[in-house]
Amino acid sequence: MFDVHPPNTSIHGWREFFIHLATITIGLLIALGLEGSVEWFHHRHVMHQAQEGLLKEIKFNADGIHRKIAGLEMHQEDLKRGVEILKQIIAHPDTANHERLTVALDLTGFDSVSWATAQATGATTYMAYAVARQYSDIYSEQAEIDVQVRQAMRDLSVSVGPLLNLKSGDKSMDPEDAKLLREHIETLQGQLYLVDSLMHTMEDSYKKFLATHSSAY
Repeated sequence: MFDVHPPNTSIHGWREFFIHLATITIGLLIALGLEGSVEWFHHRHVMHQAQEGLLKEIKFNADGIHRKIAGLEMHQEDLKRGVEILKQIIAHPDTANHERLTVALDLTGFDSVSWATAQATGATTYMAYAVARQYSDIYSEQAEIDVQVRQAMRDLSVSVGPLLNLKSGDKSMDPEDAKLLREHIETLQGQLYLVDSLMHTMEDSYKKFLATHSSAY
């Protein structure tokens, strides 16, 4: 808000009028320039804070991705063993099978709070386009993996259906249930293969990103 006050004395002639007008104009320009500078520094501060938060978040996600990949490999091994057990049940329905069948999935998503905050505060609009695009690409990759992980979780919930029908004391699973479970597990295996592929791509993206941003802030 700017206040423009009239002169305290009468203006005599055009010369004094133009001097007064020039004084007001210069004052307004200085005030606008100062306000613009303050706003520019504020935006720059917000941008740097956002980038520091984003970098920390991406580093955190990058540090944990190898554990996610190792977990996927462990789950795939469990599912392979499960399929072999089911093959035996299907081939020999009258033979009791006491092997342990494990159908589980423990996968966590990626942190993205800093990215959501940067977008909500408008900090991304203060970044250079190329920089904002790099952050956007990283978080878009993470979001795609999260979508596929949720699909894997749905596949898992379908897979365990036949297991819920087993009664205490049953020697083995019904062959038809075993066939159905095998189909569901193989679907889950395919979905986890996709997630694993995306995870390895994500790992490479982290390495490339951090190689050029680790010492930036």
